[in-house]
Amino acid sequence: MATKKYTVTLPEELAEEIRSEVGPGGFSRYVTQAVERQRERERLHEAVDWWETEYGPVTAEELAEAETERRDIERAHAEREERVRNTANPPGAAA
Repeated sequence: MATKKYTVTLPEELAEEIRSEVGPGGFSRYVTQAVERQRERERLHEAVDWWETEYGPVTAEELAEAETERRDIERAHAEREERVRNTANPPGAAA
């Protein structure tokens, strides 16, 4: 992706805090990722607004169902990662 230099004004304390965490070479990448995440959130809000316009507000029951599904997915991923770790480093094996 092509890049172009822009001038952006940030509060000095915030900019220096970021720079101290990511180093001078990581500042632009950090800001780019922050802007990308914000754009993703905005698109998600637009999608939710459209969905609710078409089908009505999401109910508490639907939210609970989605949360249960999210937890199930997280649990399955954690179990898979544990199996991979155990396969790579079986208990009792020399380190």
